[in-house]
This record gives sequence, C-alpha cells and structure tokens, in this order.
Amino acid sequence: MSNQRSDMQRAIIQVSGPEPTKFLQGLVSNDLGRLARDGIVYAAMLSPQGKYLADFFLVAHQGSILIDVAEGVADDLVKRLSLYRLRAPITLERIAFPVSRGTGPAPDGALADPRHPALGWRAYGVDLPDDGTDWDALRVAYCVPETGIELIPNETFILEAGFDRLHGVDFRKGCYVGQEVTARMQHKTALRKGFVTVSIVGSAPIGTDIMAGEKVAGQVFTQADGKAIAYLRFDRALSHMNAATAQIVWDAPAQPA
Repeated sequence: MSNQRSDMQRAIIQVSGPEPTKFLQGLVSNDLGRLARDGIVYAAMLSPQGKYLADFFLVAHQGSILIDVAEGVADDLVKRLSLYRLRAPITLERIAFPVSRGTGPAPDGALADPRHPALGWRAYGVDLPDDGTDWDALRVAYCVPETGIELIPNETFILEAGFDRLHGVDFRKGCYVGQEVTARMQHKTALRKGFVTVSIVGSAPIGTDIMAGEKVAGQVFTQADGKAIAYLRFDRALSHMNAATAQIVWDAPAQPA
C-alpha cells in the first residue's frame, strides 16, 4: 500500500454560454474538438511563462462544459478564467455535481479516463461507492502525477510531467496561453528533467531530495508497492541513489546508438 493517498475532493465548474468551447480553446493545452468524439478531454491551464497552474477534465454536458478539477485549485482557476472572459457572454459557476471513478465494469454513461486505460472510468452526476482501487499504486505504476503532490502551480512544466504521454496536450491545435514555451520544449531533442517511476526500498517524506553521491538529482514523491514517482535531473541521476534513508533504483532508458 502507499504512504500517501490521492485526493478525490473534486470541484465542478460549469462553463456555459453561446460558445463555451471557443472560449476555452484558446486557454487550455488540449484540443476541445476531441469532446465531440470522446465526451471528455484531459488538459491543463498554463501561465504565460508556460508553467502549470491547474490540470482538469473537460466534459461536455447539455450544451455547457464541466471542468472537473481538484478542489484545492478550483477557486484560483475560476478567477483566472474570469480574467480572460472580458466581454464574452460566458458564465462560470461552481456547481454541486457528484464525480465517481473506478476501474471495474463501467456504469452506464461513464467516460473512459483519457490519460491511460489502466485508470478506468469517470462518471458524472452519480455518487457511486468506492470500489477499492488503490489509486496511488496505479499512479505510481504508470507515472501519473497529481495536483498538489507532484504538480505544483507556477513550478511544473507539463512536458516534464508527461502530459504528452497522458494525452493532455495537443501540439497542432494552435495558440493557447503558455503554448510558445511548451512548443519550444517539445522541439528539443530530449528533456533534461522530468517525472519517472523508480524503485524504492524504504520510504521518505514527499519532496525529499534524491542524492546521487554528493549532488541533488531530484526529489521523491508518491510511493506505493516498492515504487515511487520521482522528479529527476537526468544528467545527474545514477542507477542507485538515496532519499534520506530510502534507497532509490532507476532503470534509465537506453540511449540510442
């Protein structure tokens, strides 16, 4: 089992008006054209400097769009969206709307989690009991960062957080806030830093520095079943490191010949 629990306290922001898709399309990292096909899109809102502010699911609902976001960043997200509303006839409203998730048989109307098939489904408007899924173990196994643990507003870059792998960014959609920085990072030959799954013997508090000899090579975050999500500087990381008293083992990907 894990030593921290993923937070399922979610807020729902309803975006309504004549053209909610058009309003959001220039603000988020993914292409909302996918809503017509999938009914749900995973995306982030970035600062003009290209840094993460919030990640969320966008869900089509009766002519409006629901933003399913962590409770801890919901109020700030509403404020930021309001700044971009200007004179557009758009309404932003937090509403009471239940969110459920699971990895077993999906109930009617549930939507597949767009980040990874192993993350199961999400259902809106129904309050279903917990199905016992160890969400932290799944997140660690598939290196899925979470708001407030690995994803820190005004610090994280979404490509270092794997948003391309998690289907949370579209490189062909055109301009959105923070797009230029994200595009420049995407065109680099390789990222120098990022989140990876490592093996861990023992445990360490979230945010503990990972030491490669005398150098800080990163930090360790969520831990479960002998694995952990770690943020590493790849030029400093070694196959064997430590985080306080915990031992860290990283199987670095093979470099092309």
